[in-house]
Amino acid sequence: VQLQASGGGFVQAGESMKLSCKYSGFAPDSYYMGWFRQAPGKEREGVSGISSSGDNIYYTRSVKGRFTISRDFDVTTVYLQMNSLKPEDTGVYYCAAANSWTIVKTEEAYEYEHWGHGTLVTVSS
Repeated sequence: VQLQASGGGFVQAGESMKLSCKYSGFAPDSYYMGWFRQAPGKEREGVSGISSSGDNIYYTRSVKGRFTISRDFDVTTVYLQMNSLKPEDTGVYYCAAANSWTIVKTEEAYEYEHWGHGTLVTVSS
């Protein structure tokens, strides 16, 4: 199982950025995909998640209306479009996969069994 996040970088506040997570090694229609982030000195937090059917999506309150999650089965990739970025969005962003049959709390990191290496997002004020 592999998950590879990419697309991070440095942007100014108010700008946009799109993260990608390429995954392989598991049946994509059996896994719920999530994005998490960890800011310096803080715990990892759930940002967004999407079910295999796309009909179960969540966003943490601080990103609602600014971030959009999507997934493309043809290229086995999950995306996180981030608009109107704020300095508080700065952190290392991780993608993760959880078994669709067992996941309960989509915002909790312990629910996810597969993790990729993170990609750093830095938003300057």
